Amino acid sequence: MQLNKSESEKTLLRLNALHPKVIDLSLKRVFSLLESLDNPQKKLPPVIHIAGTNGKGSTLAFIKAGLETRGNTVHSYTSPHLCRFNERIKLKGLDIPDRLLSRYLKYCEEYNLGRKITLFEITTCAAFLAFSKVPADYTLVEVGLGGRLDATNVIENAALSIITPISIDHQQFLGDTIESIAIEKAGILKTDTPAIVGKQCDSVNDIIFQKAKKLEIPLSVYGKDWLSKKFKETLVYEDNDGEIIFPAPKLIGDHQFENAGIAITAFRKLNIHQQYAEKALLNVNWPARLQKLKSGPLICLLEKLPYTVEFWIDGGHNQAAAQALGSFLKTTFDGTSHLIFGMINSKDVIGFLSEVAYISKSVTCIKIPNENSSLTADEIYKEAYKINYNSFKANSLKLAIENIISRNIAKRNLRILACGSLYLSGQILRDHS
Repeated sequence: MQLNKSESEKTLLRLNALHPKVIDLSLKRVFSLLESLDNPQKKLPPVIHIAGTNGKGSTLAFIKAGLETRGNTVHSYTSPHLCRFNERIKLKGLDIPDRLLSRYLKYCEEYNLGRKITLFEITTCAAFLAFSKVPADYTLVEVGLGGRLDATNVIENAALSIITPISIDHQQFLGDTIESIAIEKAGILKTDTPAIVGKQCDSVNDIIFQKAKKLEIPLSVYGKDWLSKKFKETLVYEDNDGEIIFPAPKLIGDHQFENAGIAITAFRKLNIHQQYAEKALLNVNWPARLQKLKSGPLICLLEKLPYTVEFWIDGGHNQAAAQALGSFLKTTFDGTSHLIFGMINSKDVIGFLSEVAYISKSVTCIKIPNENSSLTADEIYKEAYKINYNSFKANSLKLAIENIISRNIAKRNLRILACGSLYLSGQILRDHS
C-alpha cells in the first residue's frame, strides 16, 4: 500500500514525543539504535562530512552540483528543511519519497523500543538506513549541531572532513566562546581522513591544528594552503600549484566566493577535474540563501507597481550571517533597502540587527507564521528600538510589505529582504513562490 505524506507526518509527531526532557548531547542513544538496525552507518557510499557555523549548506550544494555534473550519484543529509521534511534526505539527488521516508521512520521507531531519543537523532538513523539501501557514489552529510556529539558523528571512515567558518551560535549547547564552539566543531576530525578548513580566526585555527596534529590528519587550510577570493567578476583560486581563474559562483554574496573555494579544494582532494568545479559554481542551487524571488503570486502583485520592487529571502540567523547580508545590502541599488525580520527565541536579535541597522532604511518586525518558537513582533521591535533602528511592526508578511510600500511616498525602487530565520524563508517559499 502506498503511504502518503500525512502518514509520515504522523510518524514524525509520534517520534517527537520520545524527546528527552533535557537535551544532553550524547551519541549513546544513536549508537544504540544504529546497533539494533545492523549499523547502516558502516554501509554508506563514501561520506563527505561537513561541520561549521556558516556556509555548511552552501558548501554542500557546491560539492553536490559538481559531483552530479560529473555524472556521480549523490545522497545528501541536511537540516532544517524549508518546505517539506523530505528535503532533508535526498536519495541520488531527489527528496526521499514519502513511501520510503515512512518505511524507514517506522523501522527506527520499532527498533528504538520506545526509548527516549531526539527527533534529529532518530531521523539521522532513518537517513543512514535509507542511504545504506540505495547504491550511490557519494554521501554528503551536514552536521546538525556542533560536531563532536552531533548525531551524524557516528561515521568512522569519511572520505573527507570539512569545517566551514566558525562563529558564535547555539551557545546554550556549545559554549559561550568561539574557542569552546571550535572544540565541538573539530570533533568531526578523524584519523586517516583528510580535512579542509575554511576561513577562521587565529584562535579557532589553533584549536583545529592541535586536534589535527594529535590525530595526524592532513589539513588544507584557508589562507595557508589555499585561498579563494573575488576579483572583478571572477573567482581567483590559489594553492601550491598556482593560480586558477574560475567564473563567479551563481550564489549571491561575497561570502560565497569563500564557500566555493572550499568546494574547489574538495574537488582537488578527490582528484576531480577542474571543469567540474567550474560547472559546480555555475549550476549550484541552494534555496533561501540570498534568493531573489522571480515568480509566484507575491511577485505578480509587486510587478503591478509603477516602480521596481525586488524581493529577496535569506535564512541566515546569526551575526556572521548578518555581516554577509550587510555586504550584500551595500551593493549598488537604485532605490532603498528595507528588511522584514522574524527570528526564533533562541537567537540574538540585537547581534543580528546591529550588522544591518545602518545599511537598510527600515526593519519591519513580524512573528514567523506557524512557528511556536518565534519571537513576537513586539519582542523583536523592543530589541530593535534599543539600537535606534528605524523599526515598525506588522501582523503578517503581507501587511509588512504593504506598510513598506505605503511609506514609499517618493515612489523610489524598493529592495525588500525577508531574513532572520530559515523558518521564515521556508514559510515564504511555501506560501508565495
